[in-house]
Amino acid sequence: MPRRSKRDVSGILLLNKPQGITSNDAMIRIRGIFHAQKAGHTGALDPLATGMLPICLGEATKFAQFLLDSDKEYEVTARFGQRTTTSDAEGELVSSSPVSFTKAVLLEAMAKLTGTIEQVPSIYSALKYQGRPYYEYARKGIDIPREARTITIYSFSIEDEDFDRAEGDIFDIRMKVSCSKGTYIRSLIDDLGEILGCGAHVVRLNRTRVSTYPVERMVSFEDLNAIVDRAHSEGQTAFSVLDSLLLPVDTAVSALPEIVLDEVQGKDIMMGKRIKVTPVNMLTSDLQPIRIYVSLGDAAERRFIGVGEIRYDHLAPKRLISTAKLDDVAELVPEEIFE
Repeated sequence: MPRRSKRDVSGILLLNKPQGITSNDAMIRIRGIFHAQKAGHTGALDPLATGMLPICLGEATKFAQFLLDSDKEYEVTARFGQRTTTSDAEGELVSSSPVSFTKAVLLEAMAKLTGTIEQVPSIYSALKYQGRPYYEYARKGIDIPREARTITIYSFSIEDEDFDRAEGDIFDIRMKVSCSKGTYIRSLIDDLGEILGCGAHVVRLNRTRVSTYPVERMVSFEDLNAIVDRAHSEGQTAFSVLDSLLLPVDTAVSALPEIVLDEVQGKDIMMGKRIKVTPVNMLTSDLQPIRIYVSLGDAAERRFIGVGEIRYDHLAPKRLISTAKLDDVAELVPEEIFE
C-alpha cells in the first residue's frame, strides 16, 4: 500500500495532553494523525503533567515562540512532608519531615512567592547548558551552575475550601497558579516546602490555560481517534473534520497590537521592504512586535500575513506567512521569495 504523502496544513490544535507522555511524543502523534508536513509544540509539559498543550502545524510553527512567551495557568496538587530529587512524584525521596502548619501559615508562605520573584530552575528542567539539557547532567550526577530567573506569579491560591490545618507525615493540598513564561511549578512547590520547613513536591499537575485560549476547544487523543475511526468506517478520510478543530494561525499572536495594510503596502512588506505607516499608538524608539493584516478591499475582509516590528512610523517584516497560504492575496508576491 503506497505511503500517504504529508499534507500542507496550518493551524493550532489545543491538545489535552494525557499523563505519561512527553510533549514531543504528543506532537509527533498529532503530526501523524493530521499527516502534517511540519509540527511543533509550544512549551513542554512533563510526562507527569496533563492539560493544554497547543500544537502548531505548518505555518503556525513560525509563531510558536509567542505562545512559549505567553502567560499560563495550572492546577497543582502538592504533597507536603516529602522532598524529591525532581520536585515531583517521579523523583527519588530526598528527605521527610512531619507536617504541621495552619492555613494562615501556608497563605503567608505562598504570599512570599507571589508577585515578581527570582526562581532557580530545577536541575531536571529542559533548559540547556552548553547545548545539553539540564536533566542530562542531573542523571549523570553532574552539578552545573544555574542562574535565577525573574518570573511573575500573578496569583497563588488554595483550592481546597475545607482545608484548615495540615498535620501528619504527609498532606496533599490542591492549588492554582497563574504565572508568566519561564515559571517552573515544580520549583515553586519545592520552594514553598522549604519555606514551611517540611519539604514538598508535585504529585499532580494540570495546565488549564495558555494565553487566552478557551479550555472548551481542547481535544484528547481519544477524541481524535474516534473521528478517524468513524471516517474510516464510512470509507472516508477524516481530514476535513480534523482540520475544523484547528484554530487560526494568528491566534498565536492575538496578544500583539495589529495593523491593517492595503494591498500595495502588503506587497512591499512581503518583498521584505521596510515601509512608512500611519502611527498605531506605538510611537517608540524601540522595536515593538505587531501582527500584520492585508485588507482585501472589503473593510470586513482581511488576511493575516505575519508579524513585523514597528519603530516610530516605520514597519519592517519579521516573520511572514508563505504566499502559498494566502489564497486571495497570493498574487501579491512570487512564492520564490520564501524559498
